[in-house]
Amino acid sequence: MPKPRQDPAASVPAGGSGIPLGLPVLSALRGLLPRGGLARGSVVAVAEFGLLCLALVAAASADGAWCAIAGIPEAGVLAAAGLGLDAERILLVPAPGPAWPQVVASLLDGCELVLLRPPARAPAHVRQRLEATLRRGRGVLLVAGDWPGAQLRLRVVNRRWTGLGDGHGRLRACCVEVAADGRGEAAMARTQWLWLPAEDGGVALADPRDFPVALADPRDFPAGLPLDLPAGLPLDLPAGHLPGAAPALRVVGG
Repeated sequence: MPKPRQDPAASVPAGGSGIPLGLPVLSALRGLLPRGGLARGSVVAVAEFGLLCLALVAAASADGAWCAIAGIPEAGVLAAAGLGLDAERILLVPAPGPAWPQVVASLLDGCELVLLRPPARAPAHVRQRLEATLRRGRGVLLVAGDWPGAQLRLRVVNRRWTGLGDGHGRLRACCVEVAADGRGEAAMARTQWLWLPAEDGGVALADPRDFPVALADPRDFPAGLPLDLPAGLPLDLPAGHLPGAAPALRVVGG
């Protein structure tokens, strides 16, 4: 199997005011985004929380942007740091509670990127208020889950693991096919194969023609083995020996 390469963050052109038009993303993710970055003032929805969400945050965090994670207590420090997030510039609100729209609005006022998993489907008036706050602050709201009207939607549609034999072995890397579509500039559907994570824990482009013959289909996994590992777990795990919980990010700045 070719050694996956860790792609650096991609730069995003600046507008007339000198403020970048978008937040940077890892180069491996650029082909999924209309302008190669996360457009400021936009909502990006990922079907479910996982490494793809953290990968979308990684480059902006590493570039110095203040980011927040709300409503996702299982967000893992090992996976986050491995993807390049700067823990010194991450705010964590594990349980924003019933007043979560107000909490998220406050986070959008102070952070350039907020990763949110809403506790319930957001009513239209709540979405409209948060989107108005988002446009004023020129940040990005990344939603783990459904968000009607999101400018960009991403989901993992295919997944293959390496390192797992006939009920034994170690999970070494995962190759995923990510699909993206949306509104406006994002209306054209896109797909991209990625190593997420690669053997080094990072993110890299993948070419299906280079897949090893032994690449495992999750449908062939032994009974009881999940199709996707929680985002906080270390990658090098013996099959059938998954820990019950992962360390969580802490609030390290205000």
